[in-house]
Amino acid sequence: MRSVRYSVAMSLDGYIGAPDGTYDWIVMDPAIDFAGLFASFDTFLIGRRTYEVMQGMGPGPGMKGVTSIVFSRTLRQADHPGVTIVSGNAAAVVAELKAQPGKDIWLFGGGELFRSLLEAKQVDAVEVGVMPVLLGGGVPLLPGPAPRARLELVKSNVLPSGIVSLTYRVNYAPSSKRRASARRKDSTNAGIEAGHA
Repeated sequence: MRSVRYSVAMSLDGYIGAPDGTYDWIVMDPAIDFAGLFASFDTFLIGRRTYEVMQGMGPGPGMKGVTSIVFSRTLRQADHPGVTIVSGNAAAVVAELKAQPGKDIWLFGGGELFRSLLEAKQVDAVEVGVMPVLLGGGVPLLPGPAPRARLELVKSNVLPSGIVSLTYRVNYAPSSKRRASARRKDSTNAGIEAGHA
């Protein structure tokens, strides 16, 4: 099954957008393989506000071989031919997309779309590039109120520019199951250590 990955740049104080809407705080580190990153996706999920910001920065999010889906109850499809406008239930649409063959799905933003899909347990990974900057305000990574989510660190990397790249898997297992799994792991480790004694 395809994975939905929330992959974003974030300031050290937890914001994915500056108060004035500018993005000059995002460091473009040459060590990042942007071509490889984009090649791992064939679908973008975009909230209305994020889409409008992208529209203001250029011709729009349309890319060859990529389907861009914008979730909005106000935008009309006829006015935005380069993307697919979806006004229905985002979680149901995403669940259907995940069941289809293809590459992974990039949850491009913003935070409110992330919150709704996280609550519906449709987000599989959170990938954050922590920028070496403090914005002091702006658009939060996850606006409140939001559900608590357990994350498991999969990979971390510190880049020459000071960016810290963090990749987490979202664990939707109930707390009781996580505790039982931890107990089994501790028991296994204890048996291994006893065998080596």
